[in-house]
Amino acid sequence: MVSGIVTTILLLLFVGGWIWAWSPRRKRDFDEAARLPLDEGEDRR
Repeated sequence: MVSGIVTTILLLLFVGGWIWAWSPRRKRDFDEAARLPLDEGEDRR
């Protein structure tokens, strides 16, 4: 019984995270994060 409840909660958390990550509002933030390694900003040594 408890394992079924835990599984359901984890499934809902996973689906919620998936919806959050694929939300159109997050696209700009993820695009900026994807470009970070390519930026020629200040030297990080």
